Amino acid sequence: MDCKQLFENALKAGRGLNSVEGEKINRVLIELAATTEANIQNILGANSLDLARMDKGDPKYDRLQLTEPRIKGIAADIRNVASLPSPLGKTLYSYNKPNGMVITKITVPFGVIGIIYEARPNVTFDVFSLCLKSGNACVLKGGSDAIDSNTYTVNMIKSVLKRNGMDEDIITLLPSGREETAQLLNARGYVDLIIPRGSQSLIDFVRENASIPVIETGAGICHVYFDEFGDTAKGKAIVNNAKTRRVSVCNALDCLVIHRSRLKDLPEIVSLCSKSNVIIYADESAYAALEGRYPANLLERAGADSFGTEFLDYKMAVKTVDSFNGAVEHVTEYSSKHSESIVSENGENLDKYCNLIDAAAVYANVSTAFTDGAEFGLGAEIGISTQKLHARGPMALEALTTFKWIIKGNGQTR
Repeated sequence: MDCKQLFENALKAGRGLNSVEGEKINRVLIELAATTEANIQNILGANSLDLARMDKGDPKYDRLQLTEPRIKGIAADIRNVASLPSPLGKTLYSYNKPNGMVITKITVPFGVIGIIYEARPNVTFDVFSLCLKSGNACVLKGGSDAIDSNTYTVNMIKSVLKRNGMDEDIITLLPSGREETAQLLNARGYVDLIIPRGSQSLIDFVRENASIPVIETGAGICHVYFDEFGDTAKGKAIVNNAKTRRVSVCNALDCLVIHRSRLKDLPEIVSLCSKSNVIIYADESAYAALEGRYPANLLERAGADSFGTEFLDYKMAVKTVDSFNGAVEHVTEYSSKHSESIVSENGENLDKYCNLIDAAAVYANVSTAFTDGAEFGLGAEIGISTQKLHARGPMALEALTTFKWIIKGNGQTR
């Protein structure tokens, strides 16, 4: 379908948000949280239609699935966003010129933000709440995998907006076809920013085909380096948590890098992973250390594609290195610059790793599972940016604003 009218409506709705008081926006978000909880069974019913079309063995199944606890968590996140201070109208810079001019730089909304995402119905809630709070209209392009969940959610949000006398076009859900994706990527003059959330292939497609600015988020090839001076108990807990807490998310562990001098401790470090049936793709040295000490049906030899792979599954590679520098070189070569961790009791190595590793989030003796907007105290997140312009790491309210300059005077000329 031709989406031009939808884009025009979103642009108009975004401009209208400039005159809506912050208190009213907070009331809408609080009402949405209550409405979400009141409609849990209806949301689950819509989600079940999507789930019925997906193989349970698909790594995306966990991302697609909504449960009562997850929906309650979504409602809590919406309330949390409502409680946060507005990111708008903040003075970032101020300068009084000798001629009496006053120059200030203040935060403002982008206007209309487009989100392209795959089987993640929670994103619909997160995006709307963050965009509304930051004064932006949003145009959503969800995948066909979650069409029923997204359609019900957007209709529910629109009903809350209507009850509060607000423009329903503040949120727009596009049809799930490819033609509509192409139109969104080229909606210059209507959409100010595109944020893709999903696989690396989706992000690459958006970056290569968009004619409007893109912030890359989502793809996470994450490592934990167990250093020569690592504590085994800490490493065991961190590796297990980073790998098995939730395998389908972008901050999940994909590769354990271990110093050769600590191979004797490798079976203990990965021992908890076997309880979750994690398949390990080990290089020759790691394989020899694990053979007979890790379940044979879960142990395989690493291949050329074992490193630099985002598994999104109960799978993990293990790479042996001969030195600290070797670890840095391996992580640098294969990282997606999302989240990287080191386990060490050597303060110098911790500092060097944090300084040398180029990633949005670098951890010292901490699981990569904490890369999350809520965990960072930002409220719900719209994504994890792996690039360096404008936003990096968990993106929340502040990242959904840009700025403009206000210059006030009394007839000054140049």
